[in-house]
Amino acid sequence: MTIMRIINRFLLQKSPPSLSPPRWLCTVVEQSTPPPESKKKNGLFYKVARGNSKSSVVDILNKWVNQGNDVDKLDILNLSNYLRRRKNFRAALQLYDWMESTNFGTSNADQAIRISLLCKTDGIAAAENYFNALQASDKTNKTYGALLSCYCKEKMLDKGLEIFKEMNASNYTSTLNYNNMLSLYYAVGKPEKVISLFQEMEERNIPIDLYTYNLLINSYAALKNIDAVEGVIEKMKSNDSDLDLFTYGNLATIYFKCGVHDKAVHYLEIMEKTKTKRGEDLFEAYRTRMKLYSAMNDLSGVNRAWEDLKSTFKTPNSTSYLFMLLALSKSGDQENLEKVFNEWEEGCSTFDFRLPNVLMEYYLSRDMIEKASSLYESLVERKIEPNLRTLNFFAILSLKKGGIDSAMKYLEMGLDKMNAGNSKWFPTGETIKLFLNYFEENDDPDRAEKFVQKMKEINRLDSNSTVVKSKAPDAENDDLI
Repeated sequence: MTIMRIINRFLLQKSPPSLSPPRWLCTVVEQSTPPPESKKKNGLFYKVARGNSKSSVVDILNKWVNQGNDVDKLDILNLSNYLRRRKNFRAALQLYDWMESTNFGTSNADQAIRISLLCKTDGIAAAENYFNALQASDKTNKTYGALLSCYCKEKMLDKGLEIFKEMNASNYTSTLNYNNMLSLYYAVGKPEKVISLFQEMEERNIPIDLYTYNLLINSYAALKNIDAVEGVIEKMKSNDSDLDLFTYGNLATIYFKCGVHDKAVHYLEIMEKTKTKRGEDLFEAYRTRMKLYSAMNDLSGVNRAWEDLKSTFKTPNSTSYLFMLLALSKSGDQENLEKVFNEWEEGCSTFDFRLPNVLMEYYLSRDMIEKASSLYESLVERKIEPNLRTLNFFAILSLKKGGIDSAMKYLEMGLDKMNAGNSKWFPTGETIKLFLNYFEENDDPDRAEKFVQKMKEINRLDSNSTVVKSKAPDAENDDLI
């Protein structure tokens, strides 16, 4: 019996229950960031920030108070900001739990932050329950706004609309709340609603900021109404609303996607000449320039953006290096691709597998097996868990070297780590075809049966032995959770 007949026989069998969803695989090895030097090492901030997993924030705070020390509002605000910046939402929530349990005195702003934290840690239902349990006097613009923001982030349109109407009835209107509702409409694919709600803002004299204008620009672009995009730009100028780097980058991206490259270049050049303002996300601006110049095959533009970034920031972060590597890979500039990768590797404080993935893909796409093998060995030596994309590349490399056992091992690892609801692309269609070709060429029915069974479980092969298409995520977004 040929290998393909074996494959077809197994595909026609009834599929077994799907694999249970396993845990997410993190791509970055977390390292704690020390608190600012200005914080005394014997102070409360330092004790909480440097606390270990065995000591909860509540335990540390109670011990601090029991030792006769005071806790003031500034301590709480500093700790809250520190923990939330580092996405340690559970610890931040414990901080607000302690405040309420000790009658510390919480404000509407504190309650609003608690709603946001509950949504992040325990889900939207927990945030709703907390809000509903508040006294009527505590249901203010801030707490209503926090719950609305949760609905928007969860893309819950009906509930978002309901609470937005309640807020309007209570005259809790603000630019922030309107912007949240605008972003919700845009996120659920209703750009026409963004336009009508913007008109309502104008009629009600709700102040309009740059974020509002950018949502309006994106909505017209989604409707392919470029003339209206031009109209928004003119409106901004007539209202003395200064365009910032984000807006210029947004316009450059829109015009590029519409194929109007001269306009895209125009706004990219403005970005290069614009003097930066305090608070602007310069990393994002530089990365936008790098990404668009790369897409237009303008390597000199990419290099200018990279040099500007490095002249502004002493140490570019990993994501910035990633964008540069993607641009160099696309251009085929292997010398500088390896040079920039080595520069990142020598100076990185946390290891991010997305970056070597770019180099690995470059080598494999050109059948540079020796180079890919050398990179593979250096990654294995680190003993850091690879992400799904890396495991996919490892499987490809193993197959190209004839190492079917290693390829099957990496396949198993990837299947164990992928989330059935969100990572349906693993392994890629190319990888599946490589496995099938290997089994056919090497007459390996036992492994073929095992492989086909697993592909059936994740619905990646149809009854005709055809690979079910499933696009892998972009390298810069792969397995960030």
